[in-house]
Amino acid sequence: MEFKVSELEREPIEFDLELGVGAVDFGEEAEQVGAMATAGQAEVLHEHRGPKDIVADIRLRGNFSGKFQVPCARCVEPVEIPLAADFDLIFRPAKADSEATERSITAPETEIGYYQNDSLLLEDVLREQVLLSLPVRTLCKDDCKGLCPRCGQNRNSQACSCDEGPSDLRWEALAGLRGRIKS
Repeated sequence: MEFKVSELEREPIEFDLELGVGAVDFGEEAEQVGAMATAGQAEVLHEHRGPKDIVADIRLRGNFSGKFQVPCARCVEPVEIPLAADFDLIFRPAKADSEATERSITAPETEIGYYQNDSLLLEDVLREQVLLSLPVRTLCKDDCKGLCPRCGQNRNSQACSCDEGPSDLRWEALAGLRGRIKS
C-alpha cells in the first residue's frame, strides 16, 4: 500500500489489511508464516521551518501481528515466533535534510525516517518494524546441541562420530590448560 503526500494532504488514510505470505520481503532474516494483520492511520504533519519553508512529514501510526520463522542460532532449524507490536513513526522527505553543511542532530531527529518520490510504502515500514521486533538470538529449545563444527551434522537429530578434541594444531598447546588451572 502506498501513501502519497498529495492524497494525505486532503485527509488522513486509515488502513486495516491482512497481508499474505510473500507480500513483504524479509530477506534471510525471517519468513512469514500465514497472514500478517496490520491496521492504523497515515497523515501529513506540516513542519514550519520558515515563512515559506514548509516540510510535509508523514506520520504513520499502527500495529502489526503475525507469525514468523527464524533460524535457530545453534542448529539453524526454523523456529516459529509470534510477533505483535505498535508503531508511531515520522517520515520526512529525503531532500528536506540534504543540506550541504554538517550539523549535529537532536535526539528526536534520530527517530525520523525518510521517504522519496513523495510517497511511502507500508510494506517497507512493516519490513523494518518486523525485523526490529525479532529477538536477537532465537533457540529451537533451551538445550539445543547445535551443529557439529567439523561435519555440520545437527546434533539434536543424530550424534556424529567426530573427535571432540581441538581441530586446529595451533590450539593443541591450550588443550590441557583447563586441567592445569583447576589443580
